Amino acid sequence: MGIYDREYYRQERSGPSFSTASWSVVGVMIAINVALWVLDFFTPGNYAVVGGRSLLVGRWLSDHLAVHVDTLTQPWLWWQYLTAGFAHSPLKFEHILFNMLVLFFLGRDVEQIYGSREFLRLYLTLVVFTALVWNAVNLIGGTPGPVGAYGASGAIAGVVILYALNFPHRTLLLFFVIPIPARLLGILVVAIDIYGAIGQRDNIAYSMHLAGAAFAFIYYKQGWNFTRLSEGRFAWLRFFHAKPRLRVHQPEQEAESDLNQEVDRILEKIYREGEASLTSKERKFLETASREFQQRGGSGPSDK
Repeated sequence: MGIYDREYYRQERSGPSFSTASWSVVGVMIAINVALWVLDFFTPGNYAVVGGRSLLVGRWLSDHLAVHVDTLTQPWLWWQYLTAGFAHSPLKFEHILFNMLVLFFLGRDVEQIYGSREFLRLYLTLVVFTALVWNAVNLIGGTPGPVGAYGASGAIAGVVILYALNFPHRTLLLFFVIPIPARLLGILVVAIDIYGAIGQRDNIAYSMHLAGAAFAFIYYKQGWNFTRLSEGRFAWLRFFHAKPRLRVHQPEQEAESDLNQEVDRILEKIYREGEASLTSKERKFLETASREFQQRGGSGPSDK
């Protein structure tokens, strides 16, 4: 068995699976959003009198999950910066439909590039950051405190930009009909949001979209990685790990064991953080190890 046949590498490359053990972060995010949207219909409605008629303008759950202009001045409500990204309009089905379709079609490839753990950290950061920016912009602009915003659109805009930057020449079907390169889609998304933010003639949180796009662009250009950062902060704990026991010195077996362990470490890193996290040294090591396994007859260590 070659190095690319290891179990965790196959999981990263395999197609869709119904096993809960192989659920992607994208799949989990979509499931949570849809579940909350459906649940919202079973909560009390909020009504407003317009032209002498009582009209439904919202529902209890989505209104409480949303971030509001006065959230920034009420620390006990700061959890809304996270929950706002998982609530959608109960009045407009296209709100959640569009966001989840984009997350499904583009988010899976972005998750594969960065790895599931990193994608989860990145997605949640986008949710919180975009809600915070919207809050700050509207608070400074004098928007009334009860006004709120919800939706995954800010994080989705970030996913679109990361897709366009990682796969600029890949062809996508705009509206499922018009073929355009991913790079052009990213440009269109930003241009439309800038135009909407300047005019602000509709009830759309364009500042969320632009914040998500800007954060994703900086994240890509600066080569940020939250997983490496979090693991690096606690690297000192390794000094407290138990020392390995003494063993008989067998050079050939130990050399092969060391090779297998390093291959396992690198492939596990790919599974956790994506191929983009590999250093040039690690890539070269994998190529060398692959050739060595082929020279041995294509055999390698057994599955974990």
